[in-house]
Amino acid sequence: MKQRSICNSTTSLVPLSLMAAMLWTMPGSPVAAQSTVIEKMRAALQQDDRSAANRARDRNRDPVAAMSFCRLRDDMKVIEFAPGRGWYTELLGPVLRDRGVLYVAHTAKRLARLDTLLKREPLSKVRKAPIPSVRHPERRKIVYAKLNFGMSDADMVLSIREYHNIDRDSINTFNKAAYSALKRGGYYCVIDHTRRHMAQYDSENRRRMDPVLVIKQVQAAGFQFLDYAPLFYRLDDELRYEVGRRTVRGNTDRFTLLFQKPDG
Repeated sequence: MKQRSICNSTTSLVPLSLMAAMLWTMPGSPVAAQSTVIEKMRAALQQDDRSAANRARDRNRDPVAAMSFCRLRDDMKVIEFAPGRGWYTELLGPVLRDRGVLYVAHTAKRLARLDTLLKREPLSKVRKAPIPSVRHPERRKIVYAKLNFGMSDADMVLSIREYHNIDRDSINTFNKAAYSALKRGGYYCVIDHTRRHMAQYDSENRRRMDPVLVIKQVQAAGFQFLDYAPLFYRLDDELRYEVGRRTVRGNTDRFTLLFQKPDG
């Protein structure tokens, strides 16, 4: 099927997809409004006290492109779910410090591991949002009997390579909690390791997710599916091996999905 196109003033044909990209980057557009965020993110990447190990991951994780896709602004109230050792936290904290606020959400015990990081001046305004959970005894996944992030006016919820850690029986509870935490029009961005579509769960793909299934799960909680991005498409990842294996570690294929709470 041929792509529809429109004529410009010089009568040449401009594909609609290209026209959309042109409009998206014009002054006053969403991406143009993100220019400050991009500058702040790049500055955060250059912080002197970032470890060499974290710097080594920058190219593969491409946070500037990822957060631009997620529609991050520097005046947002953002929930970062399960920040781990704080790789994204040390970038988001400075970006949101002056005009927004960053909440890191996990168990109190796991959040305590960030105490040293959060003492650094660029991160001194990051707030903790403790959420209780337990581990499934067999599947080693996070189980939520109930979940409340303690707010209803967040602009964004981020789940970056953590969605796969939620137990399948708690997925709906988690997604509904994200929905309740967001204001109308708020964004929910999910990035995770890709599992082959319709592949059955096993020990090799337990830290991977089928993106089609994720879209259905998030939509079931009330979200609208907005967009996806092939930012972390990796042709040589066979989508079948454990993400910690040497053959795929640091080079997993990851899907990037953006959802929105209906504004109306």
